Amino acid sequence: MPDTQLESRKRRDQLLKQIQQYARKAVFGTPSETYRTCGTPTCRCHGPGPKHGPHLYINFRGKHGKTTGYYVPKAAHKPIREGVTAWQSLQDCLRELAEINKQNVLDRARQARP
Repeated sequence: MPDTQLESRKRRDQLLKQIQQYARKAVFGTPSETYRTCGTPTCRCHGPGPKHGPHLYINFRGKHGKTTGYYVPKAAHKPIREGVTAWQSLQDCLRELAEINKQNVLDRARQARP
């Protein structure tokens, strides 16, 4: 087996391990923070003072293309942000894996040609 095939196989195995790790934490969506006013008319948030927040939301497109999202409680901010980062890393790994797979298929097709 040529070195490039061996290297490709090793990299593919590494990617599969990383994908498994990222998949355990992955959270799909884009984080956004908002600042809001409350229902108390005399609160500082209704005047020139700062608004309440930041409040974390995760937005994403649902199955039918409609944008939706959900509020993330403060206690879940860190794991949700880590999950979003894991999702982005997972996508990067999958793209690289797909490129390796494509190259392997093309290489086999070239070798099989008479």
